[in-house]
Amino acid sequence: MPDLQKPRILIADDREENRYVLGRVLSGAGYECMEAGTGARALELAETQPDLIILDVRLPDVSGYEVCSRIKQNPRTGSIPILQISASFISPDDRVRALDAGADGYLTHPIDRMVLVATVRALLRLRVAEATARDTAKQWETTFNSLSEGLAILDAENRLIRWNSAFAEICGHGFRPEAGKDPLAYFAAVAGKDKLVSGQERYSGEIAMSNRSVQLSVGAIGHEGEGPEKILIVSDITDRKLADYAMRTAEKLAATGKLANAIAHEINNPLEAVTNLIFLAQASNSVNAIHDHLATAATELDRIARITRQTLAFHRDTQSPVAVDVCKLLRDVVALYESSAAGKRVKLMIDARPSPPVHGFPGQLAQVFGNLVRNATEAAPAGSEVVVRVRAIHRNGGVGTRVMIHDRGPGIPEVVKERIFDPFFTTKELKGSGLGLWVSRRLIARHHGNIRFRSSEQAGRSGATFEVYLPSGKMPLEPGGRDDG
Repeated sequence: MPDLQKPRILIADDREENRYVLGRVLSGAGYECMEAGTGARALELAETQPDLIILDVRLPDVSGYEVCSRIKQNPRTGSIPILQISASFISPDDRVRALDAGADGYLTHPIDRMVLVATVRALLRLRVAEATARDTAKQWETTFNSLSEGLAILDAENRLIRWNSAFAEICGHGFRPEAGKDPLAYFAAVAGKDKLVSGQERYSGEIAMSNRSVQLSVGAIGHEGEGPEKILIVSDITDRKLADYAMRTAEKLAATGKLANAIAHEINNPLEAVTNLIFLAQASNSVNAIHDHLATAATELDRIARITRQTLAFHRDTQSPVAVDVCKLLRDVVALYESSAAGKRVKLMIDARPSPPVHGFPGQLAQVFGNLVRNATEAAPAGSEVVVRVRAIHRNGGVGTRVMIHDRGPGIPEVVKERIFDPFFTTKELKGSGLGLWVSRRLIARHHGNIRFRSSEQAGRSGATFEVYLPSGKMPLEPGGRDDG
């Protein structure tokens, strides 16, 4: 072993023969030894940061106990392990006094060489472990204070133990973190609740603080969440919610823009019919004929009004969740896209069986299903069919509604499947925003449902099927479920 890598040991003993014997044993075990015959010299050499100090109790100028105490009280030398030795102070009281002064070990003469080496090795291992623990603690402290999320450690009574700077910043002027204060009581008051958590239960929720949105998460610390302490994570999600709203709005506008051609075609036909019927009524001399022409014109105007209402549903929504008839909503969506599908020689079919109502926002659901139906008609080859099926099913112990939209297109490539729900990912180049499926999945999740798909590229059996499941019954929507736009 090169000399520079040898652990350095300071041997402080008033007897030269003792220093020689100890040095010889430890040098033979691979250690570099220094010697001191007085307490003053031992204190001086301790400043050179040896890896371990062997300190005799009886020194000519200063007691070994006093030297040990001074070394341990000095911040520069306090971490050096000290092995106290003595030939005359061998009682239990002497051992206790040495350990109370800060010694890490105590041996009495005569000292067995194997016991000496083993003790030295154990103390050096302890020092390495302590150094590693200190470094880890510093790294953890730095990481703890560098996080953008606010973190706080709470005791069993929800009182603050420690917190990072981001926690204090997110809390703002309404709550000044101090040891012993209960931040959960403050957040509960802001949310208008008596309390957020009871006992060791987990909690995750969103609250509004002034003009900000804050996400809270509380969980127990310890094995399987059974520890008495809790960790509180506070995140300012205001920017994220604004970005999310902006992207959802952009996708809604994009979806409406894609409907413009189909809507113009749908409205143009009945308008032409109304114009012709009014002309015929004006030119007719028969009261019955005029009545028939005007009745037919009224029917065409009702058709225009229905198309207008369906289109507005993509922009305007209810202010609170309502019972939604999914079958009726799907029929309206299919009616909007029938004309554009027919222009591609694709037949759009709906097979809707009665299903229980879904509690939610019809405008958001219409946006989701419109996006899926449009994607299916764009993927379907000419002369094929796109089938929309609505069924009531039992899932997770309850009743819900399943919507399946199937096309006979080329299928979804494997390389695309993993990213199909990613924001801004699109295979339509400049024709797509890449937000449709991402927004759709988020809107369905806020209705406590899910969206998934399966696909095949096999020749003769290719196609894709998207399935949307929505649970029935009245339930609170996830935070942000209502589209405030």
